[in-house]
Amino acid sequence: MSARPQRPAARLLVLDERHRLLLFRFTPDDRAPFWVTPGGALDPGESFEQAARRELFEETGFTCPIGPQVAVRHVRFVTIEGVEVDAEERYYPVYPQDYTLSLIGHTALEQRVMTSHRWWTPEELVACPEPYFPLDLIALWTQLPRAQTQEDAL
Repeated sequence: MSARPQRPAARLLVLDERHRLLLFRFTPDDRAPFWVTPGGALDPGESFEQAARRELFEETGFTCPIGPQVAVRHVRFVTIEGVEVDAEERYYPVYPQDYTLSLIGHTALEQRVMTSHRWWTPEELVACPEPYFPLDLIALWTQLPRAQTQEDAL
């Protein structure tokens, strides 16, 4: 029996001014749809922080700063390509100033399976009938500080 490939990945907790979280809906051919944060596997030689910035731009078009790492998760799953992996996922908060997404950086596979996106409140996500990942996403998200808005600064 061979060992599963390692898959280090950077995941992004992208929050808007109302502290809603951006998730993408995946609709793979081999399983039920699910929701997940932006992010993905590291490229060879890339650090987690470099991957976080690259993935943020590729999947959302955002070029804003990435916050410090807030969590690490070790999970086993089957990738969209059908590969069983052991993943180390590191999570980074992101507070963009502009919330207009650009999806032109999506790969052909992402264009096929990342069929929609949405900004969620915790209450909406709890009521969602489809799975979301990571499993402790709401606990992780609700512990993050809110972004300071211009109204807050006055």
